[in-house]
Amino acid sequence: MIYPIVAYGDPVLRKRAESIPENTDLQELISDMFETMYNANGVGLAAPQIGKSIRLFVIDGEPMGEEELIGFKRVFINPEILDEKGESWPFEEGCLSIPDIREDVQRESRVKLRYFDENWEVREEEFTGLQARIIQHEYDHIEGVLFTDHLGPLKKRLLKSRLNNISKGKIKVGYSMRFPSKV
Repeated sequence: MIYPIVAYGDPVLRKRAESIPENTDLQELISDMFETMYNANGVGLAAPQIGKSIRLFVIDGEPMGEEELIGFKRVFINPEILDEKGESWPFEEGCLSIPDIREDVQRESRVKLRYFDENWEVREEEFTGLQARIIQHEYDHIEGVLFTDHLGPLKKRLLKSRLNNISKGKIKVGYSMRFPSKV
């Protein structure tokens, strides 16, 4: 099942997501999240982006075409960042919930985390480079943080009208989106 992607401005994107009780059956949801992500040509998708405020995200970096991302397909359940370190470096990021906006974001080059995989096996791994960046971006989603939050005040002001248009549904994308309801 392909879910609509939740658009910028929806409150679910600003909430810290809830932990998932251990051994919850997530197989169908995980499959649907990968299908939704591929349909939207993404490389990562967090559960809040489909309207579910739970600590789950999926990644498949291979479509980016970078050698370090070949075979990098993972499921992260209840992840916890243990350490972020390394030299901070800029890279242009985008987001399925914020279409047609791409900006340089500074992030540390290494991230170590503990998480459960799709079989509820606990993992503890360190990731570097683009793998770390994708994880940090998706982890931000389950913390209620968007990549635009990492931008400076001037950049945020310059993007304000474009972000408002996204929240009002004044955007054309090649995938289904759910826009914030009007009050």
